[in-house]
Amino acid sequence: MRIGILGGTFNPPHLAHLVLAECARDALALDRVLLVLAARPPHKVVDGDPGPGERLALCELAIADEPALATCDVELHREGPSYTADTLGQLHAQEPDAELVLLLGGDAAAGLGSWHRPEDVLRYASIGVAERGEDGHDRARAALTALGAADRFEPFAMPALGLSSTLVRARVRAGRTIHHLVPRAVEERIVSKGLYRTSGTS
Repeated sequence: MRIGILGGTFNPPHLAHLVLAECARDALALDRVLLVLAARPPHKVVDGDPGPGERLALCELAIADEPALATCDVELHREGPSYTADTLGQLHAQEPDAELVLLLGGDAAAGLGSWHRPEDVLRYASIGVAERGEDGHDRARAALTALGAADRFEPFAMPALGLSSTLVRARVRAGRTIHHLVPRAVEERIVSKGLYRTSGTS
């Protein structure tokens, strides 16, 4: 079995997350894709965070009609920052016979050498790199080659959608529609619970 690992804060999940997951699943012959929620990402502040439990609920709504996608909350049960090396090690222990494919954008993959224990990341998973109309594949390939892991590089293409969680949150704060930017059930929960109406962190 081949399992794609798509990590992030998903604050909130939006359609570009789903497009990336589906493009990777199709191009890389993945049996399923896990959306792995970060509790405390080590490299950024989670703006306007409604809390990991709420983000998990939004993700579950986002993929409710996608049988090949699933949420994964392993990072929500660990103390400290959400390091990918730890997550992949835990998932490998749970599914030792599965091939794990970590799904990244070109910029993230190009910076893999600066991650916490990149050698463990590459020991547990190959790297599926999304191309979105940039030179990300070339930079990612060079980075993995420098790490002695050129054989772990798995490129795939996806549309350049120009959509981000930051944009979605900004539109909510401005009172603008997010219809067709997030799944309908996600939009309905954001509206009904008044999420992202103000900035800041929790």
